[in-house]
Amino acid sequence: MSTTAPNASPAPRGHDPLATLGSLPGVPDAVDSVRKAVDRVYGHRVMRRRSNEVTSEAALRAARGSAALSGADWALEEVRRRSDFGAAADALTVGAALRLTAEAGQLLSIWRQSPVRVLARLHLVAAGGAGADTGTAPVAGVAGVAGVAGVAGETVGRPRLAGEPVVETPGSGSPKPLIEAPLPPADEVAGRLDGLAELVIAGSSAPALVTAAVVHGELLALRPFGSYNGVVARAAERIVLVGSGLDPKSICPSEVGHAELGRAAYVAAFDGYLSGTPDGMAAWIAHCGRAVELGVRESTAVCEALQRGAA
Repeated sequence: MSTTAPNASPAPRGHDPLATLGSLPGVPDAVDSVRKAVDRVYGHRVMRRRSNEVTSEAALRAARGSAALSGADWALEEVRRRSDFGAAADALTVGAALRLTAEAGQLLSIWRQSPVRVLARLHLVAAGGAGADTGTAPVAGVAGVAGVAGVAGETVGRPRLAGEPVVETPGSGSPKPLIEAPLPPADEVAGRLDGLAELVIAGSSAPALVTAAVVHGELLALRPFGSYNGVVARAAERIVLVGSGLDPKSICPSEVGHAELGRAAYVAAFDGYLSGTPDGMAAWIAHCGRAVELGVRESTAVCEALQRGAA
């Protein structure tokens, strides 16, 4: 990928395409709104003493939201209490999302140096393949989120090769894929992943929301792995938002907002990303911004409950 827009022309050397996206109509307003919302929840009095509890609860709710978008719409308390994530597609998806929320925070330092390595690790963890012993603790409230061999081992943890299919949610009763856009061929996937990595490593003056939205959108467009691309894309968005310093304690779960806005709105906004047009890209970034704000609202409610002694 040589620029952030999927169908755009190559960017000149030294050009910052992410910064260009940050100046699209409506994007500065979305960035400002997100920044103010994040600042408000970080200023909540509960955050002074109990931020770790808010972080843990945000992770659990993020996993539930990401899984819901992938077709496994479980109640929060079901996600909290379950420790068995067996052969059914919905259970495998919830387990994958939980493992990713636990793993994402361990990869922040690697992301800026080797994004493709991080993405491969995320897929390995999501798929529960051999060797995915993360050493991380389970998400709070969920005991023993163990790996499961839901995907053929030789395809796990690497971008797909020519001729390899994508089964987004393996397991029995696998739902219809949320993203049905044509799959780019494997050679295009490899080139665009390299381009995305170059953008991340080079850095940008663009706001974190813009970078996070582009990483998320590009991974949805490419679907680089044989499975679990949606939950991986949303985990990568989380890594950008946290690692950028916008949400350093990981208490603003955009996955919650994406789920609340709904699958239809998610797909419609993503179609804007796929179009590569200025209006389409701006609409996708604004959609991601609204998702962050709804995640902030969720964590604000958690803070209020903790303050009342109700959580």
